[in-house]
Parts: sequence; structure tokens; C-alpha cells
Amino acid sequence: MTLREWLRKSEERLCAGPHPERARRDAETLLLHTLGKGKAWLMARPEERLDDGLKGICIELVERRFLGEPIQYITGETEFYGLPFRITSDVLIPRPETEHLVEKAVNLAANFPTPRILDVGTGSGAIAVALACKLPHAQLTATDLSELALAIARENAKRNGVTIRFLEGDLLAPVADERFEIVVSNPPYVPAPDRASVAVEVREYEPTLALFAGEDGLDVYRRLIPAAFDALVPGGFIALEFGYGQAPAVAELIAASSFFEIEFASDLQGIPRVACARHP
Repeated sequence: MTLREWLRKSEERLCAGPHPERARRDAETLLLHTLGKGKAWLMARPEERLDDGLKGICIELVERRFLGEPIQYITGETEFYGLPFRITSDVLIPRPETEHLVEKAVNLAANFPTPRILDVGTGSGAIAVALACKLPHAQLTATDLSELALAIARENAKRNGVTIRFLEGDLLAPVADERFEIVVSNPPYVPAPDRASVAVEVREYEPTLALFAGEDGLDVYRRLIPAAFDALVPGGFIALEFGYGQAPAVAELIAASSFFEIEFASDLQGIPRVACARHP
């Protein structure tokens, strides 16, 4: 079977799966991942035959995708903020909208000569690594409750050539008594009752701890925001990502912790996604 024929067969299979609109792209991604080749190589050799030894691997990967497993977990790779990241099911897949949180933190960092930045609940390390790459003069610390997630985050920091201090523990507990100029976080914010409506590839494959947070999705914010207030220097900033429709509730929680100058940043669809505020 030629590579062209295999792509056609894989595409037909994936068209019957949960994401038919991505069938061709996913089929190509999985084939290139198996072959260890780039798209240009494939375009130049569509009539090359698929090695029988690799065919079984290709079938397995296509079936995993057909059942809804995210393509990033299958390949173990993703891109965020233009940087390569190793991804496993131990961490949440970085979303493009989280890049708005990174941009906001970069802008806030301009207020300090050598900002100390804390990324709470770092997961894959995407936010911390992106900030370390963008702000080489900053001092980055990242925390997470999961040692498995921290192992991936450390690998991603090394892969991208940045130095970050990673600490295991709940929210800001690992940095008790320390102070920072910026605290940034993309905490879990999906309300538990919404679980059934979440896409199957998210609900069934991504870590529950990184997704769901109580009846209204704000359980983590209620602990994180006041803890961040105590950890910030006067004039420091908090920057948080949140879910659709949660802006008013997040603003109320931020104000209740005595922050001021509360601002919001929207995604490309004009939906508020990031909140930031200043410590008095």
C-alpha cells in the first residue's frame, strides 16, 4: 500500500470518528509521526510504499484517534507560544487562548527590572516556559500538586533551554513566606455539573484535577486569589485565566481580596478570558 492510499484509508476511518472535519489533517499527522518525517518529505513521495512493519503502528494510532484520544497525547507533542512541548495524559493540553495570559504577564513584567514570577498549577510548564523564553531577565518559579506533571514541566524547560524552579505542592503552599512581583495561573475552572457537555476527548482523556473545580468552577479561585494577595509585593500583579461567563464572579473574588485596578483581556472572539489586578 502506498502512502497516498494509506492516507485515504485513514481519512475515511477518521471521518466516522468524533472529528470528521480534522480527518485528513489528523491522518497525515499520525502518518508523519510514525515515519518520523516532515510534510515536505511526504508531498514528494506519495507513491512510496508503507513498510509492513509500520503498518500495524499506523493502524493502532488511527484507532486511538478514532475513539477520541487527543492527537497531542497520541504523538506526545504540541506547540504553544511557538515553542515545542512534550505532552502526556498527566497534563492538560495547552490551549491557544492561554497565550493571551502569557502576553498579559509579559506586559505586566515591564513594570519591574527583574520580576519574580510565580506560575501556580503549571501542568506541562507551558506558561512558565513561555515566560522564561520571553523574559530571560525574570526569575520563574512554578508549582503543581502533581509530581508526574512536574516531571513533564521540567522536561519542557530543559527542551526549551530555560531555567525554572519547580516545586511540588498545593497552590502557593510550596512558596510560603516568599514574595513575587507577578502571580499567574490557569487553574481548573470547569463547573462539575458541566462534565457531560464537555467534549469527549477532554472529558475522557485529560486530567480531571486540571479541569473541574466544584459546582461553579471557582473553587480553586477562592483559595488562590487571597493566597496570591499575601504572596505579592506592594504594586505586584495577579493574572488569571478563566472560563466563559465567569468574568463577573472572578472580578468579585479579586475585589474581595483587596486587589484594585481590575482589568480583563479578551480572546480573538472578543470573549473575556484573562483577569489581572494590582496589589495596593
